[in-house]
Amino acid sequence: MTDQVTSSIEYCDNKPGAVQDYPFGPQPLVMKVGGKMFAFFSADSITLKCDPVIAENLREQYAAVKPGYHMNKKHWNTVMLDGSLTEEELQSMIDHSYDLVAAALSKAVRQALQT
Repeated sequence: MTDQVTSSIEYCDNKPGAVQDYPFGPQPLVMKVGGKMFAFFSADSITLKCDPVIAENLREQYAAVKPGYHMNKKHWNTVMLDGSLTEEELQSMIDHSYDLVAAALSKAVRQALQT
């Protein structure tokens, strides 16, 4: 596991209500909020939810950003954690994914995340 994978997992862990889950066995790690996935880690990548327009822009801008592997390619990006993105860029993508998923949760769940 690379340093960028480890730091990304730690960053996700610090999101309000974030929970680590292993729904497919010992690997891969899935990060959830309110029972919904917002990040999916493999050995060298992270798959994140993304607004479709932003997803296309990120794929054009960064060689490390590809359509979501085994996911709805319109709404998910797989980001190779090869060091080509800065921590700030990666954290911004994680924030966007978390915010999209959290915004779709019920009002009661969203309010509980804020406390």
